[in-house]
Amino acid sequence: MDEDQGPSQIAPQRAPKRTMGDRVNVFTRTFFTKQGLVGDYDYAFLLRPNIPFMKKSRKAAPFFGLNDKMPVVLALILGLQHALAMLAGVITPPILMAGAAGVNLSTDMQQYLVSTALIVSGILSMIQITRFHIYGTPYYLGTGLISVVGISFAIIPVALGGFSQMYANGFCPTDADGNKLPCPDAYGALLGTAACCALIEILIAFIPPRIILKIFPPLVTGPTVMLIGIHLIDTGFLDWAGGSGSCSDAVHSAYYDVCPNVGAPHALPWGSPEYLGLGFSVFLTIILCERFGAPIMKSASVIIGLLVGCIIAAATGYFDRSGIDAAPVASFVWVHTFKLTVYGPLVLPMLAVFIVVACEAIGDVTATCDVSRLEVEGRIYESRIQGGVLADGLNGILAALMTITPMSTFAQNNGVIALTRCANRTAGYCCCIFLIIMGVFAKFAAALVAIPSAVLGGMTTFLFSAVAVSGIAIITRGVPFTRRNRFILTAGLSLGYGATLVPTYFDNVFSYSGDNKSLQGFLDAIVLVMETGFTVTALVCMILNLTLEEEIDETDERMVAPDVPVATKDARDTHVDGQSFDDAASHAKQV
Repeated sequence: MDEDQGPSQIAPQRAPKRTMGDRVNVFTRTFFTKQGLVGDYDYAFLLRPNIPFMKKSRKAAPFFGLNDKMPVVLALILGLQHALAMLAGVITPPILMAGAAGVNLSTDMQQYLVSTALIVSGILSMIQITRFHIYGTPYYLGTGLISVVGISFAIIPVALGGFSQMYANGFCPTDADGNKLPCPDAYGALLGTAACCALIEILIAFIPPRIILKIFPPLVTGPTVMLIGIHLIDTGFLDWAGGSGSCSDAVHSAYYDVCPNVGAPHALPWGSPEYLGLGFSVFLTIILCERFGAPIMKSASVIIGLLVGCIIAAATGYFDRSGIDAAPVASFVWVHTFKLTVYGPLVLPMLAVFIVVACEAIGDVTATCDVSRLEVEGRIYESRIQGGVLADGLNGILAALMTITPMSTFAQNNGVIALTRCANRTAGYCCCIFLIIMGVFAKFAAALVAIPSAVLGGMTTFLFSAVAVSGIAIITRGVPFTRRNRFILTAGLSLGYGATLVPTYFDNVFSYSGDNKSLQGFLDAIVLVMETGFTVTALVCMILNLTLEEEIDETDERMVAPDVPVATKDARDTHVDGQSFDDAASHAKQV
C-alpha cells in the first residue's frame, strides 16, 4: 500500500473539516516555531563534500514520505535543489530551437522563450504534483508525486529537421547569400501542430498500461530514446567547438567567418582551441562535482559546471552583455505570441514524439513511485500512470497555447529524491515556485541566452549523452538478449543509425515539383519521417516485435506443454544422460 495512505485506496479518505482556529494553529506551528521552521534535520548532510579520508556520517537521513510534515527551511532547500537539477534541461530546448540552429529568432524573442519555459514548467508541474480527480469518472489528472515536467528533448530533432525543411522549401525566408532570417511563423507552425498531435497522448492515457507496454515495450522505447540522445549530441558538439549555426558550415558568407559572427566579442574561427577549452571547463567541473561534491552539488552538477564555464568566459571577454542590459526586468507568458498553424509534414513525426513521451512518462512515474516508497503495482499505481500520461498530454496542449513546445515528465528528479530521501510534495511545490520566480525575472533568462555557445555546448553534450545512456539503460534492464531481440534491435538500429548519421539520404527520393501543395506536403512528411532516425527505429522495432514470434529454444521449458515437440540443434540427439529428451524435460518441470 502507499505509505502515506494507510489502507490501499485510490485517494486519501476525506479528513474532518478544519475550523479557522485549527488553520491558525497549524500556520503558527509551521512558521513561528523552531520545529516547524528548521526541525532536527542534519543540514550538514546536504553540504558535506565527498573528500577522500574525510570521516563520513553513519547515520542515515530521515525519509520524508509523500504527505509527511517537514520543516519549512528544508522544503525550500530541497525545492531549490529540484529546480537546479532540472534547470539545464528546461532552458536547453528553447535556446536550441530559437537560436541559429533553429528559427534564428531575435535575442529578445529567445529571452522570452527561456523565461516562459521556466514559468510554464513550474505551472504545469503543479498539475502533476497536485493530482485532480475527474468528477464522475474513475480517472485522475496528475500523479500526486514529485513528477516535475519540462520541455521534452524528443521534440528537438523533429523541430530542427522541420525548420531545415521549411528554409529549404521557402516557407521560411533567407537572404541573398542563403543565410537564414528569423522565422517566427515556423515556430508557430510547430506549436500549432503540437497542440493538435497532443490529443494522441490523451487517448493513450485511457488505455490500460499493460496494453501500452505490450505495444511499446522496452525493446521499442529503449533504442528510440537512445537515438534521440545520439542525434542531439551532434548539435551539442557543434556548439562546443564554437556554434551550431552558419559559422560551422563548410560554405558560409564572410559574416560567419568566425563564431558566432564577426560582430561578437572575442569571436574566433569554428573549432578554435579556446572554444574547446571553454567547453571542457564545463565538462571537467561536472565530473569533479560528481566525484567530490556534496549531495546538493551532485544533483546540481550540470548547473555548477555551466556557472564555472560562464565565469571563465566572462573573465576572458567572451560575454556579450548588451542583451542583458536591454532585457526588461520582468516577463511572463504571452509577452510575445506566435501565429498558430498546422504544418502537414510535421504531423507524423510529432505523433511519434507524443507516443515516445507517453512511454517515457510510464517509466518515469514507475521510477518515482519506487524511490518514493510507494506501490509499483495494483490499482493505485495504475491510476498514477493513467493520471501522469493524461496530464502530460493535456500539458502538451496547454504548453503550446502558452508558446512552449511539448512537455514531458523529467526523470532526473528521481535521483534527487533518492539522494535526499525526500519524496514530500511540499518540496515539489517549492520547486515549482522557484522555477516561476526564475522565469518572471527576465534578466535571469537574458543571462542564460548570453552564454557563449562553447560553454553551452559543454553542458548540452553531457545532457544529451545522458539521454542516450537512459535509452541504453532501458534496453539492458528490460530486454533479454535473445536471438529474436538482437535481430529486432539490429534491424531497427540499422535504419535509425543510418538516418541519424546521414540525415539527407532521403532528399532525392521524390522528384515531384508540381503545384499541388497537398501532395508536396505529404511527400515532405515522408521525407521528414525517414530522415528522423528515432522515428524509423521506433516504427521498425514495433512492427517486428508484434510480428516475429518467440522461438521455441528461447522459451522457458516450463512454458512448453510436455506433448509439444521441441526442435533441437541435432535431430539425432534424442537422449540426455541416458533419458529421452521428453523425460528429461518432464523431470526438469517437476523440479
